[in-house]
Amino acid sequence: MPFNILVLASLAYVIFLFLVAFVVERRAAAGAARWLRSPLVYTLSLSVYCTAWTFYGAVGYAARSGLEYLTIYLGPTLVFVGWWWLLRKLVRIGRQQRVTSIADLISSRYGKSNLLGVIVTVICVVAATPYIALQLQSVTLSFGVFAGPTADGWAMPDRDITSIWVAGGLAAFTILFGTRNLDAKEQHTGVVTAIAVEAVVKLVALLAVGIFVVWGLASGPADILSRIQSSEIAEWQMKPSRWTGLILLSAAAVICLPRMFQVLVVENSDERHLATASWAFPLYLMLMSLFVVPIAVMGLELMPEGSNPDLFVLTLPLSQGQGGLAMLAFLGGFSSATSMVIVAAIALSTMVSNHVVMPLWLSLRPARAVSGDVRRLVLLSRRLSIAAVLGLGYAYFRLSGGSEALAAIGLISFVGVAQILPAMLGGLFWRGATRAGAVLGLTIGFAIWAYALFLPSFGPDAVIPARVLAEGPFGMGWLRPQALFGVEGIDPLIHALFWSLAFNTAAFCALSLMSFPGPVERMQGAAFVNAFEDSAAPNWAQGGADPEALLVMAQRILGEEEALAFFEAQARAQGKAAYLPDPTPAFIEGLERRLAGSVGAATAHAMISQLAGRAAVSVEDLMAVANEAAQIMEYSARLEEQQEELTRAARQLREVNEKLTQISVQKDAFLSQISHELRTPMTSIRAFSEILMEGDMPADMATGYARIIHEEAIRLTRLLDDLLDLSVLESGTVQLNLGLANLREMIDRALASAGHTRPERRFDIQRDPASEEIFLRTDSDRLTQVFINLISNARKYCDAAAPELRIHVRRKGARVTIDFIDNGSGIPKDQQTLIFEKFARLTDQTRAGGAGLGLAICREVMANLGGTIGYLPGQGRAAFRITLPLRLERAAAE
Repeated sequence: MPFNILVLASLAYVIFLFLVAFVVERRAAAGAARWLRSPLVYTLSLSVYCTAWTFYGAVGYAARSGLEYLTIYLGPTLVFVGWWWLLRKLVRIGRQQRVTSIADLISSRYGKSNLLGVIVTVICVVAATPYIALQLQSVTLSFGVFAGPTADGWAMPDRDITSIWVAGGLAAFTILFGTRNLDAKEQHTGVVTAIAVEAVVKLVALLAVGIFVVWGLASGPADILSRIQSSEIAEWQMKPSRWTGLILLSAAAVICLPRMFQVLVVENSDERHLATASWAFPLYLMLMSLFVVPIAVMGLELMPEGSNPDLFVLTLPLSQGQGGLAMLAFLGGFSSATSMVIVAAIALSTMVSNHVVMPLWLSLRPARAVSGDVRRLVLLSRRLSIAAVLGLGYAYFRLSGGSEALAAIGLISFVGVAQILPAMLGGLFWRGATRAGAVLGLTIGFAIWAYALFLPSFGPDAVIPARVLAEGPFGMGWLRPQALFGVEGIDPLIHALFWSLAFNTAAFCALSLMSFPGPVERMQGAAFVNAFEDSAAPNWAQGGADPEALLVMAQRILGEEEALAFFEAQARAQGKAAYLPDPTPAFIEGLERRLAGSVGAATAHAMISQLAGRAAVSVEDLMAVANEAAQIMEYSARLEEQQEELTRAARQLREVNEKLTQISVQKDAFLSQISHELRTPMTSIRAFSEILMEGDMPADMATGYARIIHEEAIRLTRLLDDLLDLSVLESGTVQLNLGLANLREMIDRALASAGHTRPERRFDIQRDPASEEIFLRTDSDRLTQVFINLISNARKYCDAAAPELRIHVRRKGARVTIDFIDNGSGIPKDQQTLIFEKFARLTDQTRAGGAGLGLAICREVMANLGGTIGYLPGQGRAAFRITLPLRLERAAAE
């Protein structure tokens, strides 16, 4: 088949995946298509375990090693069927702790240690490199076999050029749909659905080839069984040590591989989906392995001697003139490779960003100065990490020569990630496991794996000299990479697996027993080990941060709207009707977990610590509490619930008391203020009217005095109108004139009317007219009155040298949000809760000016219009937010 047809088919398939991911993300953002979070999609996404190794390599594995290929499937099957409780605990902890990766899990468990996060990240990146190279090799080989040079098509490019194009295309797809935004849950609905589609494609393709082999090339199951009995595969003898080791290895890989942890834990939206996956995923693996031996046997019979058995899935249909089936098989293998690379790159880039880039960035910042566009930095680092990870895979592919069997390359990666297993299992079930033990175990295990298996995989003299491989370093034969401590005759893979895990586990347990965990580590250990207990562990965090500073930081990581919504919900839970909650220990802990979903547990902990200055309790206190916890747990739970209610009520009473005290002060000021506001115009009117009554003065002077009397009368009338208007609004008897009105036109009218306030002052207005093209069913005059007041206040009080006002409109479902943000110094924190009270003025109460009714009237107007108006914190300037419905029904207005 011409190479150009193959390229076009590949591009068409990738474009199809693009469309699937794009449409799914759009529908998920709109809250539609709940089936996208179904157990079926979740189970199919787990098929990312079945890479090109299992699609192509399993056949080659069977041809070379008989039924040993089954170990690839038996390990995961045993985990999902027999260790379902372990998977459930991982998913539960992932949700509770906002875990974003396997490095984040280990880091969070051991006191949110970023050092451990870095170690696990390095292990995963290095271990994934051969696996990514395997995928590039499989796609490149399939291109080479499928697309031989023809006269009527494009010439097949060099193998290395093909692998570069494949790596670049996968990087582009992963960056586009894996790092489009920063999700607090770190979930990628579009990518996961695309992976589920690829799962179906590769399963259908492999089953189609298997059916063709059994019923097309052979005469049915009986014939194929007789061929198997007479083939060399039937002569295969099981090696118990290798068989057991490979089952253990694949079982460890299904929970330790970064890509599997990503889809199994991070992308899980409902813990109950595991119940379906516990039988459906093993069923999927069984179907994937069903025709491996028949394809291998027929390939050995029909293909020329020396043919690569890894490619029998492709070459068998091609040799029989089945071009369509071969194309389907190619797409199945392409799906197997691309799904693995995409998910692995997303997982690894998250780990590099959260545990390497962000901690480095934080270390370069001065204390308590978490500022800047953190979201942009995180996304940029993840995109660069994806390109770097695929670049490393390509480099391994070039250096190793791509000559190893696919299964052998995959097993090298499996042994590497298996080094995480002792620290993971110890952290989940042993409260005595310590950070020091995990660091030592992981480091020793990784070093032995690299020395005994990974580096030798490049070949003699590539990284390790051939002399060292044969004689050991400095002639010490007992340190030969593949015969450590003089143990010879063991399969190199099992040899490296045994020694690396043995030393890893021994070091981990020994140092954990000799060291003592810190306070945070003990609290995290209790939370992980007791993940299924209903009562939460005590929270010892000491909240000492400024809530507005925390809000500013959260906005730069989560985004403005999501951060404001979280803070508002927390404030509401505390009984506060504002955006800023009190920095209680519970709130600080909840915020840290929320941030951990975007930047990882260790980085979030460091950021919060910079601003909150939390203190840890002593080990003695922790031990005392631990000794008494079992006896007082039930009683403590009841007391805690009552205490929360009392704390909430006390907080509300305290705030009401503080507000009443401030209002009392305002009331005293009101008496002098209102007398001043009434007496001043009345005094002027009386004085100038008495002068006019005397007569005998020039006409122009009389006209001037009359004008003063008229202006003061207008001022007095305006004050009385405001008082009456506020009284009517507060009583709820106001009559609203409802009708359709254009929001942009109302803002235009307000800007024109407010322009009379300090007209001599240049004031820059920033707007987006397109976003303002919204029709509202409301009282346009009343709403415009609110706009005029806010704009006039900005023109009057903004103290910036070059004042400007930004008007930002956004629509959220059936409601509209309008923000008015100037670039002044803002309103003092102690005044922010009073500005909407009657006669509250920020300026000197004794000075002439407004009576302080404007914002109080605005508040009552918005209440009558079914909306709200509030001061928006965290902007570093004066900011007000108006929220109102698109349609105000008359019943609601009356």
